[in-house]
Amino acid sequence: MMSVINIGFGNVVHTKRIITIVSPESAPIKRIIQDAKESGKLIDATYGRKTRAVIVTDSDHVILSSVQVDTIASRLE
Repeated sequence: MMSVINIGFGNVVHTKRIITIVSPESAPIKRIIQDAKESGKLIDATYGRKTRAVIVTDSDHVILSSVQVDTIASRLE
């Protein structure tokens, strides 16, 4: 069975593809977001709301979510 996790607004991510889930506040994470945007690998799943979590996948895609890091992490368990 394919294991997926809800990241808000009905959007889901395959759990086996997730490398890390981090807060968007630090400068290195902001650079990762900018690099993903420039390379066409940024997926914005915030629906215009504030970004509260950044999910990095094994395919180098970067997913922005408006759900808190802790909430997403607890859904993984």
